[in-house]
Amino acid sequence: MLEASLIRKLGSIVGHEHVLSDDGSRAAYSYDATRYRGEPDVIVRPRDTAETAKIVTLAYENSIPLTPRGAGTGLSGGSVPASGGIVLSAERMNGAPRIHKEDLYAEVFPGVVTENFQRAAESKGLFYPPDPASQGACTLGGNIAECAGGFRRLKYGTTRHYVLGLEIVTPQGEVLFTGARTVKSVAGYDITRLMVGSEGTLGFITSAVLRLLPMPQVRKALSASLADLETASEAVSRLIGEGLRPSTLEVMDETCVRAASDYTGDDIGSGVLLLAEFDGMPSVCDDNIGRAESILKTGFRAQVRAGLGDESRDRLWRARRAVLPALTRLMPTTLLEDVTVPRSKLSAMVEEIGKITAKYSVRAAVFGHAGDGSLHPTFLTDCKDKEEMARVKSAVAEIMQVCVDLDGTVSGEYGIGLDRSPYLKLDIGQSGYEVIKSLKGSLDPKGIMNPGKMFYED
Repeated sequence: MLEASLIRKLGSIVGHEHVLSDDGSRAAYSYDATRYRGEPDVIVRPRDTAETAKIVTLAYENSIPLTPRGAGTGLSGGSVPASGGIVLSAERMNGAPRIHKEDLYAEVFPGVVTENFQRAAESKGLFYPPDPASQGACTLGGNIAECAGGFRRLKYGTTRHYVLGLEIVTPQGEVLFTGARTVKSVAGYDITRLMVGSEGTLGFITSAVLRLLPMPQVRKALSASLADLETASEAVSRLIGEGLRPSTLEVMDETCVRAASDYTGDDIGSGVLLLAEFDGMPSVCDDNIGRAESILKTGFRAQVRAGLGDESRDRLWRARRAVLPALTRLMPTTLLEDVTVPRSKLSAMVEEIGKITAKYSVRAAVFGHAGDGSLHPTFLTDCKDKEEMARVKSAVAEIMQVCVDLDGTVSGEYGIGLDRSPYLKLDIGQSGYEVIKSLKGSLDPKGIMNPGKMFYED
């Protein structure tokens, strides 16, 4: 535990009611959406940049580990305080976004819930595309720290593509503004890009300038039932190869479809489902839906439901967003992975996942953002079964190796954190690993910012 004098100093900065050190609070902030656990010594909830800078300065002077935290919905262990110390929570930094409609950007705070910001933008006729599955709970600061993706990244990209500038408190407690409020800027090194996706290991985000788009005129969806995952993967490549650009193109295997239907109570179909949505001008959407339906029916013998109304479309996306919580009800333990390969190699990745799970006699449900080549093989197991867990671990290692061999990456959107740190060198190589480790050491010489994350030594 921290010394009582340090806890009193933290209380003098933010107010004693915003410094939590009781057992219940320490337990509540000890985990995210993974299986990892690590209790902090204390939780501190600053209100603004000035308070945050004072907290970080105090931590730096006393070499106290700091773990930045948004809503704790992450899927890599990134906000788990692996080294104790202080959890620096952004939950009170949630003031109303300042939306500049004429310049298509907004100034936001890290504790704002993503979906709330999207609605604020929509009230002005504007559109913020990044839409992670947990958008109803996750916060913008966490999205930026993890470079969150979401369903629409096929057409619109990830969080990285919408961050124009950041205000950051460095590990030494200094306040730094990176980037600009303009559409383009090449003034100096692109520190903004470095910070997006750095998982809180290089600083604490206290505000951001986010790019906005005009709202699409319409959205239209279709669903297609296909024979198996391999066929669905081939269909994805064909659709993209034919020049179609859906905003969203998702896949769910049979286990995911059944689990999500049971969880939400919505009948979304059967078999392996491919879900697509097109947005933009009405005539363009109608043309794209028609072409996609024709390709899927004639080329892949799919059962297609097209031209879905708002209610049917909403049921589909509600079920898709519910896949992970639905799967957690099937077995005591779910282990979610995050592999992404080039779209042309999606079918090969699916086939290899099937071979590897069969080899180790383990069970995995598969879903993901198929249009991006992104898959989430989710192992359904029981952490109390040590022998099976060992087989799952071996299966994961082989899947990661195959992914890299197929020119893919071991994390397309969930981050490295604790969960995927053993595979980072496999992905970026020893030289790349040494470069980012050097950057970390240069910017955070005492190693206080989110220690234990990203980097892994055998």
